[in-house]
Amino acid sequence: MRTSDGVYLAVVEFGGRGTPMLLLHGLMGRATTWWPAVGWLSAHGRVVGVDARGHGRSQAAGPWSTERMATDAAEVLEQLGGGPAIVVGHSMGGLHALALAASRPDLVQAVVVEDMAVDLTGAPDGALADARAWFGAVPQPFESLAQVRRTFGHPRPEFGDYMAECVEERADGYHLLCRVDNAVAIAAEWTRQHHWDALAAVRAPVLLLAAAEGIVPRGQSEKMIEALRGNRFGPYARLVTLPGTGHLVHASAPDAFRLTVEGFLSTTAALRNPT
Repeated sequence: MRTSDGVYLAVVEFGGRGTPMLLLHGLMGRATTWWPAVGWLSAHGRVVGVDARGHGRSQAAGPWSTERMATDAAEVLEQLGGGPAIVVGHSMGGLHALALAASRPDLVQAVVVEDMAVDLTGAPDGALADARAWFGAVPQPFESLAQVRRTFGHPRPEFGDYMAECVEERADGYHLLCRVDNAVAIAAEWTRQHHWDALAAVRAPVLLLAAAEGIVPRGQSEKMIEALRGNRFGPYARLVTLPGTGHLVHASAPDAFRLTVEGFLSTTAALRNPT
């Protein structure tokens, strides 16, 4: 599809029928990183994923702001039709899900946020430069998918599998689909600008899934839930931290992730269809 500013976005239909369910991936990811979960998610609605601009098969064109990328997600939902959607976002996608729910409450009936903060302005100086330098030192192209997994799979092997989904094979080997400079530009906004104001505007139940070893600053998830509790669906704002998990919660604890999300979806279904 084409966005209102002319950028091509790749949209993936994963299957299922009924309520639209939009999956938003994390930084440097793509829609198909959700494959391990789409089988059971499709029992809850029509599951669709989108490659964010600059990721996967989507066009690499800014602006790289949270506002613009949340608008992209809104335009995908408008094209899908069929009523308000359940939006599930990991990391960057979680922030975009909250921004979407805040700016377009008519399009969102429930939100699942996997290990993402609304305020990373306290990130250490030089963190982005370090990330750029690390990725710049990673030898591309990769000779094989096994090399991709070895490169990114330490200390948590699920990152290796995740990044193996985020490369493409060319004549000379495997290349990352997201340019490092674009990823750094996206993350740079997070270190300059917080999004606490988005929480006050959310008008839908929210599940915050925190990793035991994630990226959310200590204590912030609790503050996010407190901010959401003042909203119309505040009593249904829920925080769950899954033990033993890293940033990729859905990959490091897939059974617990499924159990928690399905419980939340059952609650929101009851809200939509009271007896």
